[in-house]
Amino acid sequence: MAGMSDDFRVEKDALGEVRVPAGHLWGAQTQRSIDNFPIGVGRFHWGRPVIRAFGVLKKCAARVNAALGELAPDKAALIERAAQDVVDGRLDDEFPLVVFQTGSGTQSNMNANEVIANRAIQLAGGVIGSKKPVHPNDDVNRGQSSNDTFPAVMHLATVDDLDGRLLPAARALRATLDGKARAFADVVMIGRTHLMDATPVTLGQVMSGWVTQLDDALETIETARDKLYPLALGGTAVGTGLNAHVRFGQDVAAAIAQETGKPYTEAANKFAVLSAHDAIVNVSAAVRTLAIAAMKIANDVRWHASGPRAGLGEISIPDNEPGSSIMPGKINPTQSEALTMVATRVFGNDATVAFAGSQGNFQLNVYKPVMLHGTLESIDLLADALASFDERCARGIEPLRDNIRRNVEQSLMLVTALNPHIGYENAARIALCAHRENSSLRDAALKLGLVSGDDFDRWVDPKAMTRPG
Repeated sequence: MAGMSDDFRVEKDALGEVRVPAGHLWGAQTQRSIDNFPIGVGRFHWGRPVIRAFGVLKKCAARVNAALGELAPDKAALIERAAQDVVDGRLDDEFPLVVFQTGSGTQSNMNANEVIANRAIQLAGGVIGSKKPVHPNDDVNRGQSSNDTFPAVMHLATVDDLDGRLLPAARALRATLDGKARAFADVVMIGRTHLMDATPVTLGQVMSGWVTQLDDALETIETARDKLYPLALGGTAVGTGLNAHVRFGQDVAAAIAQETGKPYTEAANKFAVLSAHDAIVNVSAAVRTLAIAAMKIANDVRWHASGPRAGLGEISIPDNEPGSSIMPGKINPTQSEALTMVATRVFGNDATVAFAGSQGNFQLNVYKPVMLHGTLESIDLLADALASFDERCARGIEPLRDNIRRNVEQSLMLVTALNPHIGYENAARIALCAHRENSSLRDAALKLGLVSGDDFDRWVDPKAMTRPG
């Protein structure tokens, strides 16, 4: 340490002296990143899941290094205590870096190393920035490289966010819609294809389709998530494991599994998980699939609720806030609008993640931070939007039975029930006659002499038309 003032201290790294704010625990390399990458506003979007992941990783690495005889037990104990502070969120303000930095995440890894080392020095009663008795590289980063720790953090943080936020939100909306589907199983409404009238369905059947979309998307996400359990730790710089104990990767993965309760393992091939991040790409794509389902559901809801006088008006949704600054009494389907906007953001993030995932060169992909940022932003935004849509829209959906019945009765496509009895062409004659003369199907059928009144009433049964046969 070259010097100290009330406002800053001077630390050294391989490139020389760096002025670091005296009130913070980060060190020279973190400060260089702050100075050299004034790109974007604020720090990483990801926040807590990534910081927590770094804390878990460094804590488990110190424990394993001590057990393997690679690190003195007293140092390891200090590192574990400091890392636990990171896990618990006590040091979140010490992680200031933005997304657009080095593509390997080296500066974020060093941010964690420096903060944990300086916190350990504090706990030992030493001088912050002295690197004694705990060194950020030699001790906290022992047996590691940013090239294998940052991919491990990508996996830990993404699993944490999926399990803690997105999957619960999607499951809750799924449960709401499933309950509504069962409750409205007897509500016969007109189906629509090409945005035009089609044969009848029940509102329960419509909503069961939404439920199945969510079920399929959830299964896709869970399958993709499970591919995140293998960790890159032990690969160090290029996948060979240089400078790491031969058992480091497997033992740290086991320690992380014990710490988190998740089935993490050592990746079978470190070269793949350093130079490519296909597992993250697949998670992003799976989240996009859920966003696609959400887009369909939200759009259907706002179409069915359109009106209230000149739209479809088949369901009611909660009135949450005034909808216009000029039109008094106007209410808009704002939860659908918010959810669909989030879906478009997820689509954009997924395009970024996919392109970034394609950019691995030789032994390293250097688009790691933006891949993690895009994936976690999609997870968080979609989790928030699904939860809001569930609470403020889906739970309040109710059928407007009079409007639904009137739409069914006026539909020309009920004529489809006559096909087996009088043939497609005769049924088409009835439908076109009713349409051109603005009459009912029954009146048109009787006028054309193609069906008797009793047969029409027996054969054209909207409720029966919602079932096979």
